[in-house]
Amino acid sequence: MRMIGQSPVFLETQQLIEKIANCDAPVLIEGETGTGKELVARAIHYGSCRQKYPFVPVNCGAIPDNLVENELFGHKRGAYTDAKSDNSGLITLAKQGTLFLDEIDTLTPKAQVTLLRFLQDQFYRPLGSSESQMADVRIVAASNADLTTLAEEGAFRLDLLFRLKIMYLKLPPLRERYSDIILLANYFLLACESRYGHGKKELHAETISWFDQYNWPGNIRELENLIYREYLLEEGQVISIKPPQCLNVERRSGSDRRLGNLTCMGFNEAKNRMIASFEKCYLAESLSVTHGNVTKAAKLAGKERRSFGKLLKKYGVDKNLFSNSAISDH
Repeated sequence: MRMIGQSPVFLETQQLIEKIANCDAPVLIEGETGTGKELVARAIHYGSCRQKYPFVPVNCGAIPDNLVENELFGHKRGAYTDAKSDNSGLITLAKQGTLFLDEIDTLTPKAQVTLLRFLQDQFYRPLGSSESQMADVRIVAASNADLTTLAEEGAFRLDLLFRLKIMYLKLPPLRERYSDIILLANYFLLACESRYGHGKKELHAETISWFDQYNWPGNIRELENLIYREYLLEEGQVISIKPPQCLNVERRSGSDRRLGNLTCMGFNEAKNRMIASFEKCYLAESLSVTHGNVTKAAKLAGKERRSFGKLLKKYGVDKNLFSNSAISDH
């Protein structure tokens, strides 16, 4: 899956990813669960000078504490009882490429020391070997926890954080990406059609309406799983999904979490922000329903095509991103 979106916060993130890809230094990616941290790590790798070499992902939480050195650096035959032959570690597998350390916050203090020692000079020694080796590997780490907070609490080594955080990227949650929600939903529908062959299906207008109001605690992964499930269960061509109960609570509260604390700003500023949020969402939903056809979207909105087009230009909404062909290209 390629990165998909056209919201301002997404475009800013994409520009930063391109800059980071060209800087051959360790990277730390933070973001909530389901925001696409591994996808971003791959984008950094394949946009860098290391793109022809391996991208090796590893879940740090799945490595037992007593096997960290063996997993990372490998071992020589006879290094321990069951070492019947030489074994290359992850560092060797990622030679000249990128080693992606996901859920790095789950590393134990002992494992953190092991990784820190390697990051200091990029030299390592396989278990059972008397010679050190140099590794030409880029480290990209990811965490859904705030490592700075963990370091302040003593749960993560501050010196390791400094080594990892040379380049830093914080991924925005889906609820802050506005019109990207519908764009991603349509992409997943096309992916379902291609994978399962149950025909073309689309979302009901009422479903589209609450999608942009929901908080999406599971972010992109939650949206993807929801679309896949409903696509497979729906026998017709129109998918109607009931909003979750928690959405009713959010509606009654009269606030949109994506807009921040409106009371911290003046009335006019808060009013303008609310209007801008509504207009962006409305434009995106109109284009989503009409698959990027501006004339039909303007008619649906009850506006002249020219004035509708001016609104698209004002908010930087790209009609091409909502066409079937544009989405399928991703």
